[in-house]
Amino acid sequence: MNENETSRDNIQQYYPTKGRVILHLDMNAFYCSVHAAEEPEKYLGKPTAVAGSMELRKGIIVTCSYAARKLGIRTGMHVKQAMRLCPHLIVIRPDFYLYRKYSRAFIDIARSYTPLVEVVSIDECYMDITGSKIFGTPLDIANELQTRIREELSLPCSIGVAPNKLLAKMASDMKKPNGITILRIRDVPQQLWHRPCGELFGIGRKTADKLSRAGIRTIGELAHADEERLVSLFGIQGHWMKQAAHGLDDGQVKAEREQSKSIGHTTTLPRDVESKEEVKRVLLNLADQVARRIRKQKLMAQTVQLTIRNPEMKTITRSSTLQGPTDDADILLDEAWKLYERHWTSGSPIRLLGITGQNLVPKQEAAVQLDLFDFERQPKREQLIETMDRIRDKYGENAIVTLGMIGDDPSSLLRNHRVRGTSLQTDTLHESGGE
Repeated sequence: MNENETSRDNIQQYYPTKGRVILHLDMNAFYCSVHAAEEPEKYLGKPTAVAGSMELRKGIIVTCSYAARKLGIRTGMHVKQAMRLCPHLIVIRPDFYLYRKYSRAFIDIARSYTPLVEVVSIDECYMDITGSKIFGTPLDIANELQTRIREELSLPCSIGVAPNKLLAKMASDMKKPNGITILRIRDVPQQLWHRPCGELFGIGRKTADKLSRAGIRTIGELAHADEERLVSLFGIQGHWMKQAAHGLDDGQVKAEREQSKSIGHTTTLPRDVESKEEVKRVLLNLADQVARRIRKQKLMAQTVQLTIRNPEMKTITRSSTLQGPTDDADILLDEAWKLYERHWTSGSPIRLLGITGQNLVPKQEAAVQLDLFDFERQPKREQLIETMDRIRDKYGENAIVTLGMIGDDPSSLLRNHRVRGTSLQTDTLHESGGE
């Protein structure tokens, strides 16, 4: 037996003969870390927070750096409260285009070790590395991943190594930032059972409160709870909770993205808008972006949903079903505008607007009902839209702009990335052109 064969045998012992090896890759304080990677002289090692414009409204902290967390800053905190705790806190406006650029980059690194990568959000993914023995032991792969992401992207990350997705996710949360944690099923009693039920991934605050009222406060107590009682309290979820408390999970890493159930864009406006002209201009931008993404996935929407939030944070969502499925921005805009006029008092200030295409169906399966007087124009219109899409894919979103999008002033604040809207749905991480 030669040295290479011996090495392969040594590596093989770290992989199960049955079962899987799963990594959960979690980027640390992702938004703030991206800004620090882009401009280290301004942000690296300093207390920073990503939030809305504190000059124009009461912003909320979306995320904050670890330097800020040490000073008591937390996600969800109002900017003014954070500034009282830390007067030298650096508040940064979100840049989702930049975040998506870095997100694609770390996902590309992950995919260089296995094709079985499941992107679950802009800053985390699961990796099934059961078949990746060529790269070394699971710990070798985790260390190399972390090193490459740090050296190539200047970003910190934590990685959980486990036999299933549940434990990998739990493990990645144990050491932050820059931690690597191995969590086996045999480790669960010692590592997890003393923790509150609310710390078990998949159990929310309301469920944890209900468990507590039932006298089940820790994960260990949940593991030993009577399953029939759990089912009587929580239905089929009771079975899952019992299994999860023992560290058992049969969820598979899904490399292929499932068809989106909805595609939407929302924007928190840099200032409250009140006039119908401003509202329509924002909706036009949002409808345009939603339609673009629907077409990229070769889907059509059968329902349009409008989201409106006022400065007091009251949010309404209203939807309507179309006569036929569409991927046309004009139709999305028309339906959203009808919902706005029907359900919103004209002149009332608006903080956030959003449009979502729902009940999506594959375009090739959609029975498009052409208007009797429009059937001659429809193919030409589709050809025009396809041409415009190709131009914008190649030269960027601003390559083709309508007057309705920018209004009377081409430099208007209502024609920018924020008014175009942002989305953190994972289909956007696979787009390439125009950003």
